[in-house]
Amino acid sequence: MSISLPDFLRQLAANNNRPWFMEHKGQYEELRGRWISDLDRLLAHASAWDPSLGRLSGKECTYRIYRDTRFSPDKTPYKTYFSAGMSCRGRSNSVAGYYLQADIRPGHSGVFGGLWCPDAAMLRKMRHAIVDNIEELEEILAAPELQRLYPSWCGNALKTIPKGWPKDHPQAPLLRLLDYGKEHELDIRFFDDPAWPERCSELMRPLKPLVDFINYSLYEE
Repeated sequence: MSISLPDFLRQLAANNNRPWFMEHKGQYEELRGRWISDLDRLLAHASAWDPSLGRLSGKECTYRIYRDTRFSPDKTPYKTYFSAGMSCRGRSNSVAGYYLQADIRPGHSGVFGGLWCPDAAMLRKMRHAIVDNIEELEEILAAPELQRLYPSWCGNALKTIPKGWPKDHPQAPLLRLLDYGKEHELDIRFFDDPAWPERCSELMRPLKPLVDFINYSLYEE
């Protein structure tokens, strides 16, 4: 009988070492193949409301399970979650897009949308775009479905307003953001539903206006 993704991840978390993983690599490959196939379905469904996603494949959106331990005190070799990044540039974090994570740790599974870890030049562009187009952004953020599913920002923010902006600026909370992301938390059991790719696509749909706003703020002259 095939192992479920949550069961495999729990076992991996308890045995996060190369000998165990190599012994169970067949299970991992089966689950990874199923994940990629499900992502293909998600992308096909989502391409109805974001045609740029229709050019992607589940394989190119999937992240590796192998951790980069070079600069981390945690030397366990494997991630205990499956994840995928989806944008007009695939997994690239140089543009706003969508991110999905299936994780056994409470509070770590979810659908995410937006832009993470922008560099200094991107932050400057975003701050000016926020101020120059605040009415458009406020209308996007006020959309009922976005507010219901993604009520708050996630990611990092400055404690004080960035240099060069008045401390009492009316958009101070937005100008302090270092990431421009929204998150809808999921339970790992969400991925047990055979229809999860279609359900996930519908969860992602309200994020598209925000993703579009960020991308044309960064790249359209």
